Amino acid sequence: MTSDDSSPAAATTALTEAQMYERIVSAILDHKLPPGTKLVEDKLASAFGVSRTRIRPVLVRLANEQVVTLTPNRGATIAEPTQEEAREVFGARRLIEPTLVELFVARASDADVQRLRASAEAEETARTSGDMRRAIRLAGDFHLAIAERSGNQTLGRILRELISRTSLILMTYSSAHADEREEATACGCREHRALIDAIRLRDAPEAARRMHEHLTRLESQLAFDSRPETAGDLARLLGVVG
Repeated sequence: MTSDDSSPAAATTALTEAQMYERIVSAILDHKLPPGTKLVEDKLASAFGVSRTRIRPVLVRLANEQVVTLTPNRGATIAEPTQEEAREVFGARRLIEPTLVELFVARASDADVQRLRASAEAEETARTSGDMRRAIRLAGDFHLAIAERSGNQTLGRILRELISRTSLILMTYSSAHADEREEATACGCREHRALIDAIRLRDAPEAARRMHEHLTRLESQLAFDSRPETAGDLARLLGVVG
């Protein structure tokens, strides 16, 4: 039986579809693939060492999650969220994340709370060192950690999609001024610490309230007149070569 994965890399170390999906999502969460970036199938196939037919299901999955836009005869691009979509994403997060944090409070061990605190500390370290991209990625990981230990796998999967879309929203609509972006990230760190305080006290209603307020503040800081930066080389950004 023959295969069209003819490259040496494909023969020995070809990535699975799930791994390719994770590489692309990770690049989005790290703010390396801005909205509007073209995902050329040939370049992705070359970067991952696979055939184009292996790439297409990955792009379809991303399109189903509204992270990628597939256009006939034009191919795939990283989605460019509209203002309405940005509002919808934050509205959806406000609906599910207070519930997730209440479930976390009920289920989490002291070790879980400590890991959450360590995540917030890593986020603060990234912010103070000026690594805003890493700070934003860690902020998303903080929310996903709560979902993971909540015990609700369905809401957790939904949140993962919303976190990816939030990353695109932040790239599209974050303030163009560096000091304003840094202050927004600093506020996020403070709010995460306040959230941990409520969790540590096992005060589920207060944790839910703080989560709702935190998400509302994040949405309020979107700057709908800003534009995202452009991306660089796909293979390098996906962590495949270079």
